[in-house]
Amino acid sequence: MSFSTLPNIGMGTFRLKGNDAREAVKSALSLGYRHIDTAQMYDNEAEVGDGITSSGIPRREIFLTTKVWQDQLHADDLIHSLHDSLARLKTDHVDLALIHWPSPDDEVPMAEYLGALRDAQREGLAKHIGISNFTCAQMDQAVKILGQDAILTNQVEVHPFLANRKVVEHAQKLGITVTGYMPLAVGKVMEDDTLQQIGQAHNATPAQIAIAWVAARGVVPIPSSTRPTHQKANLDALNIRLSDEEIRAIDQLDRGERIADPDFAPAWD
Repeated sequence: MSFSTLPNIGMGTFRLKGNDAREAVKSALSLGYRHIDTAQMYDNEAEVGDGITSSGIPRREIFLTTKVWQDQLHADDLIHSLHDSLARLKTDHVDLALIHWPSPDDEVPMAEYLGALRDAQREGLAKHIGISNFTCAQMDQAVKILGQDAILTNQVEVHPFLANRKVVEHAQKLGITVTGYMPLAVGKVMEDDTLQQIGQAHNATPAQIAIAWVAARGVVPIPSSTRPTHQKANLDALNIRLSDEEIRAIDQLDRGERIADPDFAPAWD
């Protein structure tokens, strides 16, 4: 199986450690997930690799993403770090390698680290390449450096309280798929009245409604969960069809509430 585009939902592994990470990946794959997302910074690549190996699902049927951390952005470091990631993941390639964050204050020039990422792709370390947490201006710059169609995705925070509309629309205009992390706003969606009401109408949880809304915007959600029942519910959310009226009601929840906002983040749109 060869993936030319991202599978329409993924299993995120941020904050999952040790055996939890191992079991969560194995369980997600057994339920039908085929897209697993990790990163060097999550410190769980080895466990994610174990989960994949022990799942019994052939590696070629799994779309695996990892991300290069910002202390590895110099060209030589980047290539070495990806080799290390592959060793931990117990595979000879990832399906997608992302730059986790743009270099803070452009300490490493974008042309250097994106060029190195392209070299890694040419060496077969990654089938596809992409970016994460890039602003509209940074996406434009990245497209200028790598050319149209080189960047598979920009992975950014997207949930009902942070629609991230400007970035999503700009990426889509550039032909870049958006992957939405934290689609459940670290559980906050469960407490929202609007999402609860819409959920009741669909016999679904607020979490499922949030995922359905993200997917309806053409964004690939990557929810994270260790519980098989939640993993299955998140997968089933893709079958929910929200009405235009329901989508508009959820659109109203956008309050620019950004959860992932470290001090090295770019100047957000």
